[in-house]
Amino acid sequence: MENTEAKQLKWEELGISNDFLFGKVMQDADLCKELLQRILPDLDIDHVEYPELQKAIKEDYEAKGIRLDVYVNDGKGTVYDIEMQAVTSKCLPRRSRYYQSMMDLQLVDKGQDYDTLNNSYIIFICLSDLFGKGHYLYTFENICKENSEIMLNDGAKKVFLNADGKNGTVSEELKAFLDYVAGKPSEDTFVKKLECAVEKARQNREWRREYMTLLMRDKENQKIGEKHGETKLATLIMFLNEDNRLSDIIKASQDEEYRQKLYMEYHII
Repeated sequence: MENTEAKQLKWEELGISNDFLFGKVMQDADLCKELLQRILPDLDIDHVEYPELQKAIKEDYEAKGIRLDVYVNDGKGTVYDIEMQAVTSKCLPRRSRYYQSMMDLQLVDKGQDYDTLNNSYIIFICLSDLFGKGHYLYTFENICKENSEIMLNDGAKKVFLNADGKNGTVSEELKAFLDYVAGKPSEDTFVKKLECAVEKARQNREWRREYMTLLMRDKENQKIGEKHGETKLATLIMFLNEDNRLSDIIKASQDEEYRQKLYMEYHII
């Protein structure tokens, strides 16, 4: 759950596109199953099970931890991670790669054969188009570059949904869900169920307190980050001034990418 910007709304204003509320609504197994079936219509998903709600994964004390919005399995050996992504970032493909690797580490115990590794789906529901081609759905799996008929068959697939999509063949049911995520009205029966679930979730005082706690924590972390950023920039300007790099001072204050390069150059952490 990394959508800090999406956590700035008041609790009463939250909708399904908020990652926190989405995770709570998807604790309803029937809703979660129907959503997965709409996203992956070729699969026969009999039911879903929850190994852990909003599963936290951290392999060791130095590794970057992750918290999965919705982590379920279907009882047939396939696991699913569903992430609501209100703020689309170019880092999502690499983030999906990291999530995949961390999940795999949890799925195979020491001494087990690799063929016991579960099939898995990493699913990102995005409000905007990460890849810019207008598709409702982007599905990725490993295929041989020299011969597209050869599949790696490693059991890992990554799916990116685009609530702003216009192209591609997907079901009307999936379009209705994506329209709902985008804030558009719909008479779809599943969407109506989600609307009721969202309204019920907003009335849950325990979840409200949890959300407010996370919101306050995020604001504090943001303040710390801003303060640290100001300190870093001040240190950089001091070094640049000592080296008589006056033009770089101006550029560093205006260009974030260039500023990051200078931080690396001067080993400012």
